[in-house]
Amino acid sequence: MKALPWIPLLLGIGLAHAEPAPPSANPLAIVTQDGVALRAEARHSAAPHAVLWQGENLEVRGHTLDYLEVYDHRIERAGFVRASRVRIISTRPEDAPGLLAVVRFLRDTPGSEALGIAYTAAYLKAAPGKAIDAEPFAALGVMAERLAGRASANRRKSDEQALSGQLEVVADYGVAIRSIDRNGRMRLCYDGDAFRRVMALDATALQKATAALALTDPACVDPDLPPVQRAAFDAWRADLLDRVPPAGLPRYVRNRLHLRAASVWSAIAFERTRRHEPAQQAASRAIDELAAVDTHALVESDRGDYNDAAMRVGASRWAAEPLLKPGAGLHVVTAAGRPGQTCIKLLDRRHDEKTPLLQRCTYGTVWTSSARASAHGTALALAVQPMTSWRELWLFHVVGKKWVIDVLPPADDDPQLGYIEFAGWVPGDRLMLAAREARVNGRFVHRFEILDMATLATTRQADKPSSLSLFYRYQDAIWKSRTVSLRD
Repeated sequence: MKALPWIPLLLGIGLAHAEPAPPSANPLAIVTQDGVALRAEARHSAAPHAVLWQGENLEVRGHTLDYLEVYDHRIERAGFVRASRVRIISTRPEDAPGLLAVVRFLRDTPGSEALGIAYTAAYLKAAPGKAIDAEPFAALGVMAERLAGRASANRRKSDEQALSGQLEVVADYGVAIRSIDRNGRMRLCYDGDAFRRVMALDATALQKATAALALTDPACVDPDLPPVQRAAFDAWRADLLDRVPPAGLPRYVRNRLHLRAASVWSAIAFERTRRHEPAQQAASRAIDELAAVDTHALVESDRGDYNDAAMRVGASRWAAEPLLKPGAGLHVVTAAGRPGQTCIKLLDRRHDEKTPLLQRCTYGTVWTSSARASAHGTALALAVQPMTSWRELWLFHVVGKKWVIDVLPPADDDPQLGYIEFAGWVPGDRLMLAAREARVNGRFVHRFEILDMATLATTRQADKPSSLSLFYRYQDAIWKSRTVSLRD
């Protein structure tokens, strides 16, 4: 397949210093609409060769009545299109400012992404290399990301063909959009090449912020990345966010950077803990980034991201706490099990590590500093984190005359994002207080609960502790001072 004249400019190295390609012998035209017929003859009744989509680049070879004779290098077909369905463009250096003006307009026009990318390519061909700055790449990245988002969210069959055609068109310009499978749900993501160029160029703070947020989007992180590659990628994401200068940014943009940094640093804290490396600094950074969010400047569309970041921080927050030496009463200790496993042993004054009350092994991260025993020594709550953004509550308690372990997950299904944590004991060792946050099928769950330890059923729940008298009276002081669930 023959490449379009300016495709190398989108794919090549050193774009900021590239010289424009020599002008084509024939004028060029860009298809401005979807579903444009490429016909065999210059009449409406002629059979169509193919269907063209917005952004398609055509070489103009003649003019017959109200039709243009064209050749499409992408599909390697010649034919005729109505002149009103395309726009003939010039890629001379003096025409570059006009092309950039169109790019600026289409950058913020949803539904015209493929057309905007075509005009960006035309501008890159026309503009002298020394005149090319970060702006066209920032626009290209925004449009490519929005097109991928539209294609992922599309629910109308009538739009599928047009979106598929537009994706093929932008791919011919060198714009790579990949698919990510998350538990059977397919999402399309832009690979971010233009945004990486923005970060390497002398861009404005807002352009760098937009690029960094796009490149660090957790929804586009490959869930199948091996642990070593995932740790390296998260370290790269953290460095990228730190390279955005905060001066001059609107408060809502600074909020987005803080939220993204909180999510990234919480993941780093979990990964370091898994590798038995110091994680306290990373976890503290995550908590500080979340605390730096100005909730009064949080736009409505960012509220979901705020809650998601808080859940990620909440899941790993115990990494910020120092290890504590357990007392002589009811407590837990850990020991290595099979490769990758941690074994938890429940001990008291009369049972040592050789004769534990109970033992259970897990591949999750065990936060021993979170262990809280009830006043009468008949129950103990422990935080166990099996995944980066998912933390469970393990309840060791006596049923009859036997010790058992019950695992309380943040939600009954969709183990992706959430945590549940111990919040206090109610005198009598029958009831326990818990806080729960989770994202379940796209819905945010945030509540405070009173749990019956015999049945694990929630006896009462509310969206704030003050609405539950028992919760208000018996909430754990350490939990109250350190949890992120009590945010505004």
